[in-house]
Amino acid sequence: MKNYLKQKVNYDSLASLFSQAPVALCMLMGEDLVIDTANQQILELWGKSSDIIGLPIIEGIPELKGQEFPDILKGVLRTGKSFRGDKVQCFLNREGVMEECFFDFVYSPIRDSGNTIIGVSVVATEVTSQVLSERKLSESELRFKELLLKADVSTAIYRGEDLVIEVANDKMLATWGKDASVIGRPLREALPELVGQPFFDLLLHVYRTGETYAATEDRVDLMTHGVLETFYYNFTYKAIRNSKGEIYAILNMAVNVTELVKAKHRLQESEAKYRNLSEAMPHIVWTANNEGQFTYFNGRLSEYFEVDRANPTQVSFAHLIHPEDLSLLELTWREASEKKKGFDFEYRVRNEKTGEYIWFLSRAVPEFDSKGEVIQWIGSSIDINELKTLQSQKDTFLGIASHELKTPLTSIKIYAQVLERALKKAGDPKSATYAKKMDEQVNKLNSLIGDLLDVTKISAGKMQINEDMFDFKQLVDEVIEEQQLSCTHTIINNSEPVGMVFADRNRIAQVVTNLLSNAIKYSPGAEKVLVYTKVSSQGIQFCVQDFGIGMPEDKQHKVFDQYYRVSGDEQHTFPGLGLGLFIASQIIQRSGGKIWVRSVLGKGSTFCFSLPAIK
Repeated sequence: MKNYLKQKVNYDSLASLFSQAPVALCMLMGEDLVIDTANQQILELWGKSSDIIGLPIIEGIPELKGQEFPDILKGVLRTGKSFRGDKVQCFLNREGVMEECFFDFVYSPIRDSGNTIIGVSVVATEVTSQVLSERKLSESELRFKELLLKADVSTAIYRGEDLVIEVANDKMLATWGKDASVIGRPLREALPELVGQPFFDLLLHVYRTGETYAATEDRVDLMTHGVLETFYYNFTYKAIRNSKGEIYAILNMAVNVTELVKAKHRLQESEAKYRNLSEAMPHIVWTANNEGQFTYFNGRLSEYFEVDRANPTQVSFAHLIHPEDLSLLELTWREASEKKKGFDFEYRVRNEKTGEYIWFLSRAVPEFDSKGEVIQWIGSSIDINELKTLQSQKDTFLGIASHELKTPLTSIKIYAQVLERALKKAGDPKSATYAKKMDEQVNKLNSLIGDLLDVTKISAGKMQINEDMFDFKQLVDEVIEEQQLSCTHTIINNSEPVGMVFADRNRIAQVVTNLLSNAIKYSPGAEKVLVYTKVSSQGIQFCVQDFGIGMPEDKQHKVFDQYYRVSGDEQHTFPGLGLGLFIASQIIQRSGGKIWVRSVLGKGSTFCFSLPAIK
């Protein structure tokens, strides 16, 4: 159909058809909206003759300047979107008289064969009489005082420039702290305390311009019951017009939001107090939303990074975090978000001011809403670079000291053994026993030094793992047999054949020995420990169960930490450096396995680890 019209109907025919249509029509062409075609109906609506055809719309109808129609037309021309207006007010000069009119109209884009917008078509219908009738009805309704008196919000009507109170419902009278005697009096006389406040000027501006004024949480001082008090209101001043469009009164509607504003002020004061507290802290303090975007951080952050504190959600440090730590940090964040639990994490981040990587420790806890959903995270970060440096220096010292101690200890051990044999030959068995005890103490000291050396290797990332295939049950049997020779506990071996594993045989033997030694040491009142191996979904599993002192649930996650020891009354009963389980956990982790503990205070503990099975 569109192609047919393009081929069969010329422009003049369309223009002729357009001009004879029974509704008001016109076409405005080009950027200047030149009146290209206008039929008699629309010329009569405008109150103009056909002389305006060929002129830009603003020149042909100059009274439209300052009204909304030129901007709407240009919007249709620019966007290509039609615009429909219903009962839109317009002021037109008809026969020398400026009249208020109302129209329903449609503005639609006109396109050429290339689909380029070249003008705007106008279809209009005058609805002035209908709108004026509705206005009269509206005025009658406004005068119906009962409607206002029953309003749910404070409502009043002020008539004329003197702002005489024509209507005020009970809520408004209560707001003012006045009775009905103020009705019929000018507002300035009824509420003299408003003098010096901005409300009279605002009301007169609305009365003279017709511009509605709306305020949110605006302050007003009112004399209520003889006391000047401060209140806060959301209110509007809206002009009321008569049938001729003349403003004759102002409608005032208000809602008391004093308690809400005071609560907000208290919250702001509290927030300011905590912000000041955070600014005074030596740590970096921050908050983040549940998407991980920062919403606040204190000024301490600027000591390390160039940041825009005004736009915290745009700040990201991912590009500054050491590549070796970034993926683990992201994993820690995801797990904390899923489990809705706090976390702490040590990582390296590049100082933008020095260009060097430094160590940070970050901790965060979630804040929940009433439904238990995380609404934000509150966290802190602290520079632990100096601590890490000292720790590295400590590890270096321990490594050097341990190596240096090895040589004299080896000599002492040899001398002790030689002395024991010499004393036995000399017929002095009592002194020989002392020499043997000396040798045993040297063995214990060697074991402690070995642990210290392992820790320094782990810290430096230099612990060697020499992996090979071996029979796991055979290794367990050998360690149990060796341990049984030097302890009074009965080690009950319930190990099953579990096949081969691929790991460092000596290191795994070290772990098994450590778990057995711990089970014996921490169950002095028991007579046995149980050992079993089995194949599980996690691979090959090894467990040692004792019947000793056990530990509380809140301490179990710490037993594999470096230098952790049993706290409380037991700490002096069981000597040690707290390194054995830490070393064991590191060996198992580096072997691709897992290590864990189950314990009940006073009833014993079960330590287990698993290794991948060879299929």
